[in-house]
Amino acid sequence: MTERTKVILLNTPHNPTGHVFGREELQQIADVALRHDLVVITDEVYEHLTFDGREHTPIAMLPGMRERSILISSGGKTFATTGWKVGWVCASPDLVTAVTTVKQFLTFVGPAPMQRGIAAGLRLPDTRIAEIRDSLQRQRDVLVEALEVTGMRVHVPEGGYFIVADVGPLGVTSAIDFCRKLPERVGVAAVPMTVFYRDATGVETLVRFAFSKRVEVLEEAASRLAALGTSI
Repeated sequence: MTERTKVILLNTPHNPTGHVFGREELQQIADVALRHDLVVITDEVYEHLTFDGREHTPIAMLPGMRERSILISSGGKTFATTGWKVGWVCASPDLVTAVTTVKQFLTFVGPAPMQRGIAAGLRLPDTRIAEIRDSLQRQRDVLVEALEVTGMRVHVPEGGYFIVADVGPLGVTSAIDFCRKLPERVGVAAVPMTVFYRDATGVETLVRFAFSKRVEVLEEAASRLAALGTSI
């Protein structure tokens, strides 16, 4: 923190790691925000997609944080409608005014038909949201098992729909080279984690896979990845 710091950006559940920040972690961030009089802008688009019984806690729920938090979310992840670009902001009136003032200079108009679609999704019962979450957890488990079979070290995500895996145990030294060659080798695509870093030291062999696919697609990917050891 410096005298120039005005805002903390927070993403939970986190992309790409899949980490769900716990209340103790959030309290540490809140303590910093309160001590330095900062606003916390929090990206919570995966808020309903948490696994293994974990609960998502918005930092705005912590004492003293409601008036200094801007919660951003979207229907794109929960309802698999990312391209619709429909989301919302929850904050105190003065912070919402600040957001809308900026937004009017960044976008001309919202996609009205898609907004109606997301509104219909938000009226779904909690049981339907739970079904979406549980289905995604099953998809996660299919891909986690497939990646572990290859010999990769897998970080099992607590939320979201991405898996980070270390391909170093396969003898790979560059995630970028690995991801460029993977589609040609086995017909599966991944993203090198280095693209998410300004300084990628220490993550040179980490890659990100998405499991937001039909189970049959993931099972086909698993069968292809099983042959990966013979094609490195």
